[in-house]
Amino acid sequence: MAEVRAKVGPTTPLEVWFQDEMRVGQKNKLTYVWAPKGTRPRLTHDQRTQSAYVFGAVCPERGEGAALVLPDCNTAMMQLHLDEISRHVAPGAHAILICDQAGWHTTRALIMPRNITILLLPPRSPELNPEENIWQFIRQNWLSNRVFKTYDDIVALSCEAWNKLTAQPWRIMSIALRDWATIGQHQ
Repeated sequence: MAEVRAKVGPTTPLEVWFQDEMRVGQKNKLTYVWAPKGTRPRLTHDQRTQSAYVFGAVCPERGEGAALVLPDCNTAMMQLHLDEISRHVAPGAHAILICDQAGWHTTRALIMPRNITILLLPPRSPELNPEENIWQFIRQNWLSNRVFKTYDDIVALSCEAWNKLTAQPWRIMSIALRDWATIGQHQ
């Protein structure tokens, strides 16, 4: 943090953002559903394997989110996502983007936007990334227990789910805000 503060100066507001990717596809997850006691509801489960990836990031302090639904999970797609996040950072602010150590997050091939610095989480620590909780919420409320007929359906419903989430900034704050990830200049 001190390195980022020294780089951007003492008057530049800092934002903490969390980033991750989620695969959404025809081979979808089943989740619990409410049903009368003693019954077993029937749910369809698709065995086809077409999928897309939601690259998502949230700034819990502002209740802001930035996402793209993309066909692959690689460096080129991460570059598109970084550029998208950069557009959502508050004007004049600098974002500290916390993400895992996936190869497409750590490659030198990324061209870092001027208003973003990546901070990597320790290996094998998904519990430290609130974006994982965002994915769980999106799956449980809008994407699970359904069959996607086509790739376009996967993309359209993933976009719809993300847009529903970002229309509720208080929900992003509630799910993703962590005391240890608050910088404090806005209090």
